[in-house]
Amino acid sequence: MAFAVRAVLARETGRPARPAGRGGLLNDDDPTAVHVDQFLAHPPRKVWRALTEPELLERWLRMPNDIKPVVGHRFQLLADPVPAAGFAGGAVACEVLAVEPERLLRISWGPEWTVTWRLEPEGRGTRLFLSHEGFDPDDEFQRMSRRIMGGGWRTGVPKALARVLDEMTD
Repeated sequence: MAFAVRAVLARETGRPARPAGRGGLLNDDDPTAVHVDQFLAHPPRKVWRALTEPELLERWLRMPNDIKPVVGHRFQLLADPVPAAGFAGGAVACEVLAVEPERLLRISWGPEWTVTWRLEPEGRGTRLFLSHEGFDPDDEFQRMSRRIMGGGWRTGVPKALARVLDEMTD
């Protein structure tokens, strides 16, 4: 999957990234994390299903998995290769670290990172906050991973998630 790297372009061009509240980048100043704020025109219960039901998660994340929203549940995300990042693909070991149904899901993503989705009702929809944390700014592979994953979290992934939500029945 190809990823746009909006944060790198913002840094290189000197143009600010999209402000919080309009979807996309919240803050690019933290070299250890990617933070995204996205409004979804669907209620939290529906967004929660898309985050926690394996078939739905696979449809928008494009990674087969066996997730269960149970703290301590270990599962795998099956990833395609990303040659630009030196990633050969395969199984990514994950574990569910925190669950608050329809409000918060935190998982480990491999041994280095944590990914947290926080859902807040907003009007008839949901404000989704994503934090992908644990990048080591002193490690070249980690910096590249942050750029590539950050681009995906800010562009392709929100669009794919919104499409899946639009296609879901309540």
